[in-house]
Amino acid sequence: MRISKRVKIAFVSNNAWSIYNFRLDVIKTLLEDGHAITIITPFNAYVEKIIELGCEHIAIDFDNKSINPLTDIRFFLRLNRLYKKLQPDLIFHYVAKPNIYGTLAAKRNNIASVAIVTGLGFAFSRKNLLYAVVKLLYRFSLNGARDVLFLNNDDAQLFAREKIVPLKKINVLPGEGINTDYFAPQPSRENKKRFRFLMSCRMLKSKGVEVFVEAARLLKLKGHVFDAIILGFFEENHPDSIAPAVVESWQQDGLVNYLGFRDDVRPVLAEASAFVFPSFYNEGVPRSLLEAASMELPIITTHNKGCRDVVVDKVNGFLCKLEDPFDLASKMEEMLLMDPVARENMGQKGRELVRSKFGMEKVIHEYRRIVAQLDGC
Repeated sequence: MRISKRVKIAFVSNNAWSIYNFRLDVIKTLLEDGHAITIITPFNAYVEKIIELGCEHIAIDFDNKSINPLTDIRFFLRLNRLYKKLQPDLIFHYVAKPNIYGTLAAKRNNIASVAIVTGLGFAFSRKNLLYAVVKLLYRFSLNGARDVLFLNNDDAQLFAREKIVPLKKINVLPGEGINTDYFAPQPSRENKKRFRFLMSCRMLKSKGVEVFVEAARLLKLKGHVFDAIILGFFEENHPDSIAPAVVESWQQDGLVNYLGFRDDVRPVLAEASAFVFPSFYNEGVPRSLLEAASMELPIITTHNKGCRDVVVDKVNGFLCKLEDPFDLASKMEEMLLMDPVARENMGQKGRELVRSKFGMEKVIHEYRRIVAQLDGC
């Protein structure tokens, strides 16, 4: 589906890393189709990589977690001025504040925009004042979006049920998609001397990091020998963040080995025996699960929305209860003691599921469809 008209497209998000890491294949395809792409995010080390692709980058500072209304108004006004000057044909917005204030600014400038709700996050974790305010802002702003895309059916159903978004605007993507050629299986890991459980995520309590550590503690008390590896980055000023000192204490107690953040997680995934992700966060479809499954790792995750989309219980992994280290430890023990051939078969089933359900070509097709709907294409 190659479009003859050259379209000016903007991608707006809170992090250049997420744009590069999650939407690289989409951006490459749209560039190959002849479109002009501008990325609008705060500045970080990934901006250079984005420019090397052939995109323009415009830096804009904002805090996606701030609840200060004056700060949000200033963010809206900055986007409004920027959109008025830039005049793109189409804007894709990601995460809460670009979805809300970016959509409003786009509507004000008569620019077509699409909101991608990648997950409901901390604001929807409990029905309090923050939840009520964010829901109201979404309802007010997303009415101006041409399309509103979700990564799982649960989030889409919530927004439809609460009448936040008209049903006719809603569509569900197969997650962010995954490049299964890039995340390809490695030679058998069953000859490793020690079994390795790996967890990769932002260092947030609601991602289940503490649950993983407590489950590892329970298994070690039973005499099981294994490594518990954590990979990821700390998120400063997040209300749910885990302090680096806490992680250091876990390491000193011999419970986990924290490896920090990696640009390329494939070598660490290749050395793992199983992937663990006991999240109770408001997930979209966790990219870490797609990466692990694509590399044929068996998975243990929760009956959480988004997570359960990637794992069929007892087929390509195990589903466990939310916020329950005892149930997680039981599933980890079952995985640890499983026949190696059966465990490898689980990993293979996971890759089959990802290729059939979450292949990047499905996501690219949806973006191309949206671009093709612009007048004149």
